[in-house]
Amino acid sequence: MTIRQNWNAFYTISRKEVVRFMRIWKQTLLPPVINQFLYFIIFGAFIGSQIKDINGVLYMAFIVPGLVMMAVINSAYMNVVSSFFGAKFQKNIEELMVSPTPTSLIIAGYAMGGVLRGLMVGAIVFIISAFFAAPVIFNGWLIVLFVFLTATLFALGGMLNGIFARSFDDIGLFSTFILTPLTYFGGVFYSIHDLPPFWQTLSRANPILYMIDGFRYGFYGTADVNVLISAVVLTLFVVILGALNYILIKRGVGMRT
Repeated sequence: MTIRQNWNAFYTISRKEVVRFMRIWKQTLLPPVINQFLYFIIFGAFIGSQIKDINGVLYMAFIVPGLVMMAVINSAYMNVVSSFFGAKFQKNIEELMVSPTPTSLIIAGYAMGGVLRGLMVGAIVFIISAFFAAPVIFNGWLIVLFVFLTATLFALGGMLNGIFARSFDDIGLFSTFILTPLTYFGGVFYSIHDLPPFWQTLSRANPILYMIDGFRYGFYGTADVNVLISAVVLTLFVVILGALNYILIKRGVGMRT
């Protein structure tokens, strides 16, 4: 395929994903925004006023990056896993597999749809957060880097789940038993320096900690983990998941339901 044909293939898949989640925006964009809005009210306005500052940052402001990142993670992940498994279930994926479209572009197209949905939801949540805490930006480039890498990582994670899922029930298993616990223990509502040594060590094994911590550094210039380490860890996970998806799809693993 020529460069133009490759671009058309990538654009077509990405556009299909965007049109899909925008058409049902009441299900894809509204619920996560409402959920995060409730977090802002309960944990920020009600409980946050009774909690001391963390690393010199008001608690309400401290949880903003974590809540934004939670919205990005869940939206990017759910967009790809539901769409990719739906394509498998309806046998649409088989038409794409027999086309001359390179596997890498199939992955990139689906992932871009997840990334765009994640970024859109994250942007809306951030705008809402301005009503609770004045926005502060220490390093805008780091904010963009971490939110983009995180959205990409969980879009690829959603594809991986979609590859192995054999029923719609399998889609929710990973989110319920792995993704949600990791997110809540990823430093959204607290600094790991406030934890006992054992839990600090355990928290460092949680990849979501590095995403949220690096993202928070972009706002306030403080972090629990070296921001360079966080960026490297996140990049490595993106590369590994991207390569794993490529190998599995290339071999046709899980392409039949």
